[in-house]
Amino acid sequence: MSRWLVLLSVCLSFARPAAAGEVQAAVAANFTAPMQKLAPLFEQQTGHRVVASYGSTGKLAAQIQNGAPFEVFLAADDETPAKLERNGAAVNGTRFTYAIGRLVLWSREPGRVDGNGEVLRGDSFDRLAIADPRLAPYGAAAVQTLRALGLHERLQPRLVTGENITQAHQFVATGNAQLGFVALSQVQVDGRIAEGSAWVVPARLHESIVQHAVLLAIGQDKPAARALLEFLRSEPARALIRKHGYDVPGG
Repeated sequence: MSRWLVLLSVCLSFARPAAAGEVQAAVAANFTAPMQKLAPLFEQQTGHRVVASYGSTGKLAAQIQNGAPFEVFLAADDETPAKLERNGAAVNGTRFTYAIGRLVLWSREPGRVDGNGEVLRGDSFDRLAIADPRLAPYGAAAVQTLRALGLHERLQPRLVTGENITQAHQFVATGNAQLGFVALSQVQVDGRIAEGSAWVVPARLHESIVQHAVLLAIGQDKPAARALLEFLRSEPARALIRKHGYDVPGG
């Protein structure tokens, strides 16, 4: 019996992907929930493991420029990865759209946010949370939305700014702000708002939140890094990304 167990062990070892490794990924904060679901699926399919670090796109880009050992970058915009390509920190020709984000005005309180965002025009709230528009594309989209609605100057004294979209969401979730502009992926579960009330901001009110992934120079010779980018293009990954409230290229 022991001989058969040894044989089975040998067979299983050959069944695992050869040269399975680890990929260090810098991931925009808005993509935290999807990435936490994608990582185990990626490991199951490839044998490679993702070690993800989350933060604002601007802050992660600064860390990459300063030599942080990231091998793949999942940004919340397309401009930042393009800049990294131009300065040699990312590999030319590897950049692509992995998700198209949606901005949402959210409150943890049911009924507070109406279906057209008219709550923004009233005085029923003291604080409105946004991500830092200098660092986070979702924060920039929030400011663009307020300006398109003609409300930015009026509401500026009520703005509470988080370092990234995760912190903006936390301000609302903890009651430190009654309203907040967050990523739809943070509050949607199976196509429905999981808690509270929300208004999905029409895309015409802000620049499209096109999110690009790119292979970083440090990862260009790492099979696990290239495998992650390939995995993000696969239909199982795209289906999971859509489920979390994003659009994907090609529908």
